[in-house]
Amino acid sequence: MQHGLNPKVRATIYLPLDVLNEARDAAVHLAGYPARLTLTQLAENALRAELRRLKALYNDGQDFPRRDEELRGGRPIAA
Repeated sequence: MQHGLNPKVRATIYLPLDVLNEARDAAVHLAGYPARLTLTQLAENALRAELRRLKALYNDGQDFPRRDEELRGGRPIAA
């Protein structure tokens, strides 16, 4: 991936503490050779894998339509 085409941006999300702690533990344990994993890489890999699964399951493997507005906090949007 070229960073010029896909710059990284900061995102604030809320996770269960046990999930975040396990992810942090994995990132620290795998920070050195050969994995050289960071928490950001772990999160990006996990989101990409889940997006592939969701697209296959709910959208015939295609990208989801672009949203018309930014997400708002609170309860999930009902379809």
